[in-house]
Amino acid sequence: MRRGRIGLAVDISILLVALAGLFAIGPLLLPGYFWGAHDARHSVYFLFEFDRSIQEGILYPRWSPDFAFGYGYPFFNIYAPLAFYVGEGFHLLGLGFEDAVKAVFGLALMLSGLGMYGFLRRPLGRRGALLAAVAYMYVPYHLFDMYVRAALAESVALAVIPWVLWGFHETVWRPRFASVAGAGLAYAALMLSSNLITLLFTPLLVVYLAVMVISRLNDEQPLRGFSKESILPACGHLLHRAIPPLIALCIGLGLSAIFWIPAVLENRYVRADQWLAGSYDYHDDFVYFFQLFSPFWGFGVSGAGPEDGVGFQLGAAPLALAFLSLLIWRRLRSPEARRLWAFAWVGLVGAVFMALPPAVAVWERVSFTRYAQFPWRYFSLAAPLLAVLAGTVLAEPEEPAEEKGPWSRELAAVLLAGLVIWGSYPYVRAEIREPKEGPVSLAGLMRFQRTANEMTGSTIWTKEIPQWSPMADLFVNGQDITTRVDYSWVPQNEILAVDARGMTSISEKVWVWAADDQQSVRFYRFYYPGWKAYILDEQTEKVIAEAPIYTSGPQGLITVPVPQGRHLLLLRFEDTPPRRVGQALSAVTLAGLALAALARWRLMRGRAG
Repeated sequence: MRRGRIGLAVDISILLVALAGLFAIGPLLLPGYFWGAHDARHSVYFLFEFDRSIQEGILYPRWSPDFAFGYGYPFFNIYAPLAFYVGEGFHLLGLGFEDAVKAVFGLALMLSGLGMYGFLRRPLGRRGALLAAVAYMYVPYHLFDMYVRAALAESVALAVIPWVLWGFHETVWRPRFASVAGAGLAYAALMLSSNLITLLFTPLLVVYLAVMVISRLNDEQPLRGFSKESILPACGHLLHRAIPPLIALCIGLGLSAIFWIPAVLENRYVRADQWLAGSYDYHDDFVYFFQLFSPFWGFGVSGAGPEDGVGFQLGAAPLALAFLSLLIWRRLRSPEARRLWAFAWVGLVGAVFMALPPAVAVWERVSFTRYAQFPWRYFSLAAPLLAVLAGTVLAEPEEPAEEKGPWSRELAAVLLAGLVIWGSYPYVRAEIREPKEGPVSLAGLMRFQRTANEMTGSTIWTKEIPQWSPMADLFVNGQDITTRVDYSWVPQNEILAVDARGMTSISEKVWVWAADDQQSVRFYRFYYPGWKAYILDEQTEKVIAEAPIYTSGPQGLITVPVPQGRHLLLLRFEDTPPRRVGQALSAVTLAGLALAALARWRLMRGRAG
């Protein structure tokens, strides 16, 4: 009976979190799509291109052949793909690309609230966790990411952050196989959601773990100073407590190695200058102090000065609850809750500071910070910390199972959660528009890229970023591309003749006849590590030799010299050593985790028998 009461209470709280989230995803349920949001077109066309590779049988796409007007770009080699795997799942279930993107946004918001509830359920109790979960779903930056920016990858990362905190918190206070594996899976999901948010969040996570580990050691044996006799046992105890979260971190890095190892080692082969200057100059995007409290909300963009077209408020209700926690923190009975409160306040102040103009000195001296691109992106760290502080207002230890808590506490939780929803509800809106580029298609992708220069990613061999291409003309006219051979560069006479024999997104085969060894074939493809060329026997199609590749023209196009005679030339995008290492490490980690789970299951089954 006791278990029944507790279980029922927990289920009701989870249901309330889910019901509260329904109001936040209301605009996603309307017909149409918010095409005018900052990254709305990006999110749809990233999924569109991802789907084209999946439909071709490429289970882990790295090269996106239609980006850069058809010259191709290694987008998913350096951009985390998890959000698009989820979106592809919705698309394969029958949703259009726009609706699939909206479904991912809605799922992410719901999971963010449920994750925050799970994280704070024990340290703050049901009511505090419920309030924190609602505050997190409705903190303005969360809504800003969804409806103003339409930043799909970052929204998914915001959903994963509470699950990471929950998992690693458990590895310190209740270390067991489930918590270690869960924390590792959550960290891998964060890395695969957004490498940028992972880069910002990981230092905060490390500090949090250090605080928690030291706090647990102090609870078990108060740290009142060290002597020669005690320092060695203390270090051993510290290592013992740190091992579970370290193992979880290694599991997360191992599972996501398929992405981050190539992304780190091969990122230097793409041009980043176009994303670090102009409209991406961080000096123009600091948030002024008054904007933290301003109720202004808009769908414009941020720029130099305080007259931004968007709002950067922290949220009246969550912020009021955070300040209220300053008055009642002494009433926090749980040491765990007090530590969370202190850590959240320090982290919140630090995250907000990084978005304000006085932090420019840090941005200029610490190059690491510039990966955030926009100072206000540090609000992605402020949002979960603000939610934790809001939840501490109702923090309390759980009542004994046989006792019911007073109705006043239940009412306070519902009223404060309602206050949070009411305070942010005016911002739960999207600007539904028709797409300027027409229906989602290759033609629409070409038109979109023409109006969004940052979409035209290029590799370091590209000296002149294209503004259009012969392939874009074909796409816009509704014609299929049967080859990416640059026939304007190939003579097609008695010296050299080329005939296309088949093409996929990552390979191309052409028949070549060359009168001498001075001829080359050029392709409308950017060069990037992984592209390989082979000379094949015309009859058997067996590899005779690997052909060298060089780049030509201001766009750094793949050019392959061919030997004299009749041959088949195969151009193919393959895995590089970093990609193979990443794949192998992820496979080994996944296999090890599965074997460990199987061994534990057999052990538990044996004990039960």
